[in-house]
Amino acid sequence: MDREAYQMKTQTIRYGENGGVEIIDIDVSDPQAGEVQVQRAACGVCAWDLATFRDGGYAPPGHEGVGYVTKVGSDVRDIEEGMRVTGSVLGFDGLKNCPADQIYVIPESDIPDEYWLVEPVSCVVTGLDTAPLLPADNVAVIGCGFMGMMFVQALSRFYTSNLIAIDIVEKRLQLAKSLGADLTYNPKEILASELISELKAFPIDVVFDCSGKPDGLNLATKIVRRGGHINLFGCIREEVTINGSEWHGGAFNLVSSSPGAKIRDTFPPAIRMLARGHIDLRPLVTHIVSLADYPALLKEATNGDGNYIKGVVAGT
Repeated sequence: MDREAYQMKTQTIRYGENGGVEIIDIDVSDPQAGEVQVQRAACGVCAWDLATFRDGGYAPPGHEGVGYVTKVGSDVRDIEEGMRVTGSVLGFDGLKNCPADQIYVIPESDIPDEYWLVEPVSCVVTGLDTAPLLPADNVAVIGCGFMGMMFVQALSRFYTSNLIAIDIVEKRLQLAKSLGADLTYNPKEILASELISELKAFPIDVVFDCSGKPDGLNLATKIVRRGGHINLFGCIREEVTINGSEWHGGAFNLVSSSPGAKIRDTFPPAIRMLARGHIDLRPLVTHIVSLADYPALLKEATNGDGNYIKGVVAGT
């Protein structure tokens, strides 16, 4: 029989060119040689998804997926039906055929599917890989959203002298403190000059800017010590004006730690970090919805729901 005879219907999402999102039906055939078929169990909502829903443009239908293998094509080894797997090729598709060499097996674990979002943790691994952390460094994390909170968790296991979390939302600072931050600062609650003076007194050796805002990067340049390191992790979608003299005089090192900066395959260490509890997503996932409720979640999150940190689409 031809491949069309085996096609099944499933659902996924598609973003509009000018914003918005729709749920669509797609056909899925049997996996070809070298492929596995995966049924979605959960997929995280990335900041890229939120921005595309709000502003338009292109984003893939998810890339933070976890699921279960339902079929295995020929010439595939070490992956079997029923295994829980992940990979950046997995997203919101209810059922998807994927190259087996881009799929990673999740070890046996009691952690529910919704908290096995490996792709964003792999980005944190890249951020850590590109930062010259030394024992007893003073480290600051600017921006305590989902990514910033994971950095706080991971960095709390380093031998830092002080791990400092900075955010303008007090509720998030309280959570950061519970996840391992030694000190917290809210720029809205202290004069800028006092904030900068206090932080420079440590001094700050490494700053992870996870804010995705020009103000966050500007603050990083003002608090890092001379010759220190700024890790630009958050994606700033706006133009940034810099003080060239200040940057030159600061003699700091600035590196982008976007996924394109990775120096190794970051999925295996990310899986180990989740499996061992070095990063725990349970305190960070605030919204779990079905695919049918995904458009409503995006609207809620982009309208400024103060309780939103991370959303997950669960189930098929």
